[in-house]
Amino acid sequence: MQTYSLIAPAKINLHLEIIGDRADGFHELVMVLQSISLGDRIEIAANNAPTIRLYCDLPQMPPQDQNLAYKAAQLMTQQFPQAFAKHGGVDITIDKRIPIAAGLAGGSANAAAVLVGLNLLWNLGLTQPELQVLAAQLGSDVPFCVAGGTAIATGRGEQLDCIESPHDLWVILAKYQSLEVSTAWAYTTYRQQFSDTYLRDDESIKARASHVHSSPLLDAIAHQDGAKIGQLLRNDLEKVVLPQYPQVADLKAAFNRPEVLGTLMSGSGPTVFALCATQAEAEKVAAEVKQTLNNPDLGIWVAQFITHGIQVQSSA
Repeated sequence: MQTYSLIAPAKINLHLEIIGDRADGFHELVMVLQSISLGDRIEIAANNAPTIRLYCDLPQMPPQDQNLAYKAAQLMTQQFPQAFAKHGGVDITIDKRIPIAAGLAGGSANAAAVLVGLNLLWNLGLTQPELQVLAAQLGSDVPFCVAGGTAIATGRGEQLDCIESPHDLWVILAKYQSLEVSTAWAYTTYRQQFSDTYLRDDESIKARASHVHSSPLLDAIAHQDGAKIGQLLRNDLEKVVLPQYPQVADLKAAFNRPEVLGTLMSGSGPTVFALCATQAEAEKVAAEVKQTLNNPDLGIWVAQFITHGIQVQSSA
């Protein structure tokens, strides 16, 4: 029985700017996305049956028919019915390392891993751009999770321009395990409070989206200037999430330490991350924050910036 084991890295947002509304109901965004070494392990195994079965030992995971990894497998069966008929169904086992509902694209990364894994298992020969076209049907973050590394994302987040990744930066991630922030709520609330700042015409939106390529943050990334990158972090959704969820604001404040280059909420939260120049500094800060806050509900992880997305760990 053919089996592939893949690693699906989480992502953080170094920049998340909301610039307008879209006709499809989503927001026009300008983001800088970064893959990190914290990742889920996904095993995809042929099961010699005409079914898709999903396994995960965490009760917090959404039901199978709502899980993005399952939806990714369904999409592949619909797009490639002959391959499905020839090779049969699969068992998908998710070993979760990325915290759930954390603003770290864990579900999107799992879906990306299933696309990559089935491409290999069924010998489809799809290129990365072809996989990303399929990925865009599943969610805005899924195309980035396929390729990973560092990218400028525009549109609703699915239009990607890959750039060179910052080297040797470490990240501490912290999340209260029981705390969740609805992504839909965060964007809806932002629209209610700040829609008067939105750009309205297509030309202005395109100009703002292209401007990020020459922004100070991109210049700092190009020059591998970790201190400057930390100073230029931005997430517009903090404007609505931090006032509503003081735990997230307090967590961000707890990272105000000399070793920290910068700190930010990732995505719609509630995960907060802090950047450090070395692993030793990151582990020191993680231990100090954990001790200072002294809350058993607080999860803390230390990871590193990486230059890739989905990777095959092994095959058998």
